[in-house]
Amino acid sequence: MFNRFFKLQEHGTTVPREVQAGLTTFAAMAYILVVNPLILKDAGMPQEALITVTALTAAVSTVIMALLTNFPLALAPGMGINAYFAYTICLGLGVHWSSALGLVFVNGGLFLALSLTGIRRRIIDAIPHSLKVAITCGIGLFIAFIGLKNAGIVVASPATFVTQGDFSSPPVALAFFGILLTGVLVARRVPGAIILSIALVTIAGLLVPDGKGGMVTRPPDALVSLPASPEPVFFKLSFEFLLTDFAKALPVLITLLLVDMFDNIGTLIGVTKRAGLLRPDGTLPKAGRALVSDSLAAILSSLFGTSTVVSYIESAAGVEAGGRTGLTALTTAACFLLALIFTPLILIVPSAATAPALVIVGVFMFQTVAEIKLDDFAEVMPAVVTILCIPLTFSIAEGLGLGVISLVLIALATGRRATLPGFSYLLAVVFFLHIFHGLFL
Repeated sequence: MFNRFFKLQEHGTTVPREVQAGLTTFAAMAYILVVNPLILKDAGMPQEALITVTALTAAVSTVIMALLTNFPLALAPGMGINAYFAYTICLGLGVHWSSALGLVFVNGGLFLALSLTGIRRRIIDAIPHSLKVAITCGIGLFIAFIGLKNAGIVVASPATFVTQGDFSSPPVALAFFGILLTGVLVARRVPGAIILSIALVTIAGLLVPDGKGGMVTRPPDALVSLPASPEPVFFKLSFEFLLTDFAKALPVLITLLLVDMFDNIGTLIGVTKRAGLLRPDGTLPKAGRALVSDSLAAILSSLFGTSTVVSYIESAAGVEAGGRTGLTALTTAACFLLALIFTPLILIVPSAATAPALVIVGVFMFQTVAEIKLDDFAEVMPAVVTILCIPLTFSIAEGLGLGVISLVLIALATGRRATLPGFSYLLAVVFFLHIFHGLFL
C-alpha cells in the first residue's frame, strides 16, 4: 500500500528508510516544541497551550504537504517569523496577539490566491538554475551556522560579530565531538548515521556536566504527560487591528507575506533539489501543490493559534538520511502527535545532540556548489551574494532578494538581458522595494 501510494520503488527508497528519515527530520526540528512557545509567550500568549498548538499545527500541515505533493517536507511554526510576530507586531507596535493572528490569516489567504493564480510558480521559474543552486548552498551554510550557534561553538562578539565559543565547556566539547562522530559515521556510510549520532550524543550527555550543576542531558521527570488544552488560543484570531488602523497594518501585512513567501520558496527549492526532485531544466513538478500546501498551513496556523507555519529547512536532514517521499513527512507528523504524550522524553534531547546533525546536513547541501559555473563571473557573483547573505542576514528571503537584485543588475550591465525571463526583473523590483524601502521614506 505504501509503495503504491507514495511510489517508493519509483523514487528508489523503502519503507524503513523513509521512516528513519522521518525520525531524523523530527529529531532535527523537535526544538520548535520548546522554542516557539517561549518566544510567543513574550507576546502574552499562554505557554502551555502553545506547546500543544505547535505540535498540532506542525503535524496537520505536514500531513497536508505529504498527501498533496508526496514531498519529504515537514512544516512547523517558522523561526524568525515567530520573533517578528512577538517582538515587532505585538510588543513593538502594541498589537494584541489575537489581532496579530488575524494578520497571519489574511497573509495566508493572499498567499493562497497567489498560489492558485500561478504567480508563485512563475516566481520559482524566474529564478535561474545557478541561483537555485546558490539557494541550496546558502541554506546549507545557514543550517550549519545554526548548528554551530546552538552548540556554542560560535558565539556573539561585539568586536567581530561572531567568535569561537568556550571549548573548555563540556557541552561545547561534546557538541564538537558529536560533529566529528556524525561525520565519521556518514563517511563510512553507516545506515541511519544522523539519527544514530543524535541518540549516542544524547546518551553521552547523561554523563557530561553542563557547568550549571546538572548534566547536558537531564533525565525526564516522567515518560509521558497529558497535553495542555489549546482552547486559550484556538480560534481566537481578531481582525480589529486590520479594520481600525489599516494604514499601520498594511506594511506589517506586506512584510509577513514577503518573508513567508520567499522563505517557503527558498526552502522548497533547496530541499527538493537535494532530494533529486528538480528536473534538469530547474523546474519542480507539483510545485503548485506544494505552494498551496504552504498557503493552507499559514491559514491553519492562525486558526489554531500560532504564528505562521512554514516549510522547514531541517527537512534536509531527513533527505540526507534517504527520505524521498511523503512517507518521510508522514512519519515526522506522527512524531509531532506522539510528542503530545511523550513530551518529557522527547525534550531531553539536548542541542549538543541535534547541532551536529544540522552541521553535517549543511555540508551535504553545500556540495551542490560544484554545479555553478565558477569561470563565469556574471553567474558566480549573484550566486556568492546569495550564498553569503542567507546565513549572514539570518534570512532566506533577504539573501535570495539580494541575489536576485545582483543577478538582474549584472544581466542589464553586461548585455545579457535576454537570458532572463521578464518575471525576473519584476521580482528584482519587488525585492528592491522591500529591502531598500527605507531610502525613500
